[in-house]
Amino acid sequence: MARQLTIVGLGGSLAEVSHSRSALQLALDGAARADADTTLLDLRELALPMYNPDDEGGPPENAVRLIETCFRADGMLWSSPMYQGTISGAFKNALDWLHVLGTREPPYLHDTVVGLISAAGGTQGLQAINTMEFASRALRAWAVPYVVPVANAARVFDASGQVRDEGVEGQLRMLGKEVVRVAERFAGDSSLHRAAECEEAAKRVAAA
Repeated sequence: MARQLTIVGLGGSLAEVSHSRSALQLALDGAARADADTTLLDLRELALPMYNPDDEGGPPENAVRLIETCFRADGMLWSSPMYQGTISGAFKNALDWLHVLGTREPPYLHDTVVGLISAAGGTQGLQAINTMEFASRALRAWAVPYVVPVANAARVFDASGQVRDEGVEGQLRMLGKEVVRVAERFAGDSSLHRAAECEEAAKRVAAA
């Protein structure tokens, strides 16, 4: 019997009601419906300090949770609001903390499958998606071709963050399922297995 895959959602804004967080939760639900074990890393709840290379030897507890949870993931879903044509500073800061994984074996997010989401106030959202795709390459992850840039997010979600556009809802759930599907392909390749490293990461999360 195949093991259950772990899909981690990273994102949201620092706002109490966040369109990008709502979108991320729908995508995670899609992954859960595809039988994955899902975890949400909400940037508002994490409250990460600014990344400082001098802290890499002893990151704070919340950064350790981020780093280890991401490292042990089979797949990830990233979701950022689009500010000034790119990802938010909070989201970029979270990605910067993952630089700590450069000394691991395998390094960074090696062969982790990633699905990309953006939430824009206007009609464009691909600029943020493109930035995330560049970052996924730098972290040695694999971004799936299917992406969901949510345009006019204030019309897609109501004031409480509930989705009111069934089409976008379906796209987000489909993305979650797609990440699971591709991650299953990676998990089925014995040359890519890193179970021991992921097990050690899980222990570090529990100890943090």
